[in-house]
Amino acid sequence: MDKKVLITEPTPFIEEEWKILERYASVRLAKGTTEDDLLAEAKDVDTILVVYAKITRRVIESAQRLKGIVRYGIGVDNVDIQAATERGIYVANVPDYCVGTVAEHTFALLLALARRIILADYTVKSASWKIWTQQPIELMGTDIEGKVLGLIGMGNIGRTVAIKAKAFGMRVMAYDPYLEKYRARLLDVELVDLDTLLKNSDFVSIHVPLTSETRGMIGENELKKMKRTAYLINTSRGPIVNERALYEALKGGWIAGAALDVYEKEPPDRDNPLFKLDNVVLTPHVAWYTEEALKRLKRSVAEEAIRMLNGMPPKNLVNKDVLLGKKTM
Repeated sequence: MDKKVLITEPTPFIEEEWKILERYASVRLAKGTTEDDLLAEAKDVDTILVVYAKITRRVIESAQRLKGIVRYGIGVDNVDIQAATERGIYVANVPDYCVGTVAEHTFALLLALARRIILADYTVKSASWKIWTQQPIELMGTDIEGKVLGLIGMGNIGRTVAIKAKAFGMRVMAYDPYLEKYRARLLDVELVDLDTLLKNSDFVSIHVPLTSETRGMIGENELKKMKRTAYLINTSRGPIVNERALYEALKGGWIAGAALDVYEKEPPDRDNPLFKLDNVVLTPHVAWYTEEALKRLKRSVAEEAIRMLNGMPPKNLVNKDVLLGKKTM
């Protein structure tokens, strides 16, 4: 029986991993990504490689030959981990392909906010700044040296952002209930509770996965605790921030500005009110997207799929409890 691999969607192309995988299995691209589409597509496959499509319990339970799921990226909130574990199916992610890449984009957004880069660019291109010897007040930026960067989450990306912030002379606070105090000391980071971080930070940057614990963790109450001169940055997952509350905060001056690479709904609706504000910088979920990171991602996804096709556990196993079930078989 030939082994089969299903790729749910391109990222944005699939030639590289396809070429690697076709030596081990037959490979095909799904014709659609709705649950009904995937119910039909996945019923006879051994491994699923998934980008943004939702791999639900129904899909997992209907795929009788399925042995593994590999997520293109870090977050696995679009995969029903519990259902996969119950069926003894490996779930893997690629946690290290874009650590520095996302950290760089985070800092690009931070600097764009601090120095009003987007508005300055528009001002020059629209020729709306007529008198160059009298700089408009709305283009006045703020230094970041000596400012406080508050990091929510200190995983690989959060730690890398902390290192970069130190190079800019920033003071770094962090909220992460899972970070040991000695690790924070090694990074010269002040480990504090969330309230303290929100009240004292000049920039707040989010670097936590989307879970039931983090969904909506930044809402009206949290935004009102921030300084009126502070900025919020999110390159993690959109639903961590309540966008309605963020809009009110930006429009009402609770905070000075925000920069988002991720959204509650992706793609966001074209009438999203955030699009009408001048004090928000928006990018389309591309913090991870560089030529180098994409190559690392594709290679890692293919390697994990090959391990699963050969009956081996993946290098980056998400649902480690599945190993307990396999030992008892």
